[in-house]
Amino acid sequence: MVPEPARWPERETTITDAFTITSLDRLDEAAREAAAVILEAAFNDPERYGRTRILGQLQPADLPFYRRFFIALRAGEVVGVGGVKAADWASDTHILYLSAVAEHARGQGIARALISARIAWVMETFGSGRLLVSTARSRRFARLGFRLMGKREAGGRRLMLLEF
Repeated sequence: MVPEPARWPERETTITDAFTITSLDRLDEAAREAAAVILEAAFNDPERYGRTRILGQLQPADLPFYRRFFIALRAGEVVGVGGVKAADWASDTHILYLSAVAEHARGQGIARALISARIAWVMETFGSGRLLVSTARSRRFARLGFRLMGKREAGGRRLMLLEF
C-alpha cells in the first residue's frame, strides 16, 4: 500500500556536528543548482549526465512514481546529494540513485549519512518493499543489509538489493 502524499514527512533532518542531512526543498533553486554542480562533477559524463538531465531529475515527482532528493549541508553549503525514486517497472521497489559528495567534503561520513537518511525515509514512508542500488562500493551497502544480485559487474558496478 502506498501512503498518501499528505502523510509523507516533508522535511526529514539529521544533524551531526559537521553537517546536516535534509530533504531538498522543492522551491530552493540555489540548493538544486548546487546539487546539480556536485552531480555533474562526480559523474563527469555529459552525454549521460548533462546539466539538463540532472536538473530534470532533481525536480521532485509525486506518486505513484515519486522522486525525492536529500542534501548534505555544511555551514549552509550543499556538499552532498542523493536521490531515491520509485521503480516504474516493479511495485514496492525503490531505487537509490544519483548520489555524490563534493570532492572537498569526502571522507567525513556524508555519503553514509545520505544513504542512511534515504533508507530510513523509504522504510518509514512505505513500510515494506525492496531497495535497489547499483554501486562500486558493495561493502558499504552490505554493511547496511544489502545483498549482491547476480555474479557480474557492469562497468565496475554491482547491483544490490535490500528487502524490508
